Amino acid sequence: MMQKDSKIYIAGHRGMVGSAIVRELQRQGYTNIITMSHAELDLTNQAAVNKFFEKEKPEYVFLAAAKVGGIMANSQAPADFMYENMMLEMNVIHAAWKNGVKKLEFLGSSCIYPRLAPQPMKESCLLTSSLESTNEAYALAKISGLKYCEYLNRQYGTDFISVMPTNLYGPNDNYHPENSHVLPALIRRFHEAKESGIESVICWGNGSPYREFLYVDDLANLCVFLMNNYSGDETVNAGTGKEITIRELTEIVAEIIGYNGEIKWDTSKPNGTPRKLLDVSKASKLGWNYQTELREGIKLAYEDYKKKYC
Repeated sequence: MMQKDSKIYIAGHRGMVGSAIVRELQRQGYTNIITMSHAELDLTNQAAVNKFFEKEKPEYVFLAAAKVGGIMANSQAPADFMYENMMLEMNVIHAAWKNGVKKLEFLGSSCIYPRLAPQPMKESCLLTSSLESTNEAYALAKISGLKYCEYLNRQYGTDFISVMPTNLYGPNDNYHPENSHVLPALIRRFHEAKESGIESVICWGNGSPYREFLYVDDLANLCVFLMNNYSGDETVNAGTGKEITIRELTEIVAEIIGYNGEIKWDTSKPNGTPRKLLDVSKASKLGWNYQTELREGIKLAYEDYKKKYC
């Protein structure tokens, strides 16, 4: 279990997940937190990562760094997504093992599960059938990181764990007009449409897919909880156990932002996976449950967006 003065390294501390983990650690009174910006440490550079670990000797590592994006970004640059994610995660996990890190927690994504996995998806359904093609490269990279942790545990007795979050949103999200995920993309689109007086907003697909959303500060709380309370090779799902259609989500975002125009659907664009609900019974049995309901979380996310962009 981490002590309040344990040396803790958060890889990817400027991202949405990493920054939330830093906030949660500080909230709980942890005082010895190490962070390095990309300019200070390129995690895809093995020599630089090894040098950092040899010098700093962190006791605990949260691996939240990743190259992320939505359907368009994943479809257009699969080689980039695979290479960068594979390199950075392998470098960090390997250096953690070589330098005697007490415990590492690897952050993955629910896209690691098969496209047509039985719903809700249990941790045990990993690698039982084909992945969703639109983000296969990213999923394969994340599966590799998870498996490398498992193999190190098996071969060398490390205590490396992984957590697989559902769709995340909240402070420090990526609101890029083309490379963001669905919820932040909707927040930006409806805000800009409202401000510009645009009469209609076009959304991708037909709105039928179901998605689950977890507020990022809830995930951070689970990450710290698992670091202190869980050891094992199998990953732990992080979610709410609740789902909503993209069409319903779109209407809620429009309502919260106050956009009253028409919502149109471009059915020539892909829907992505039809359903992606996580079975969160494992986290519940360990004693953890989410706190932030979707409407409340979207309001908080919109406030964060306005602070940054308005």
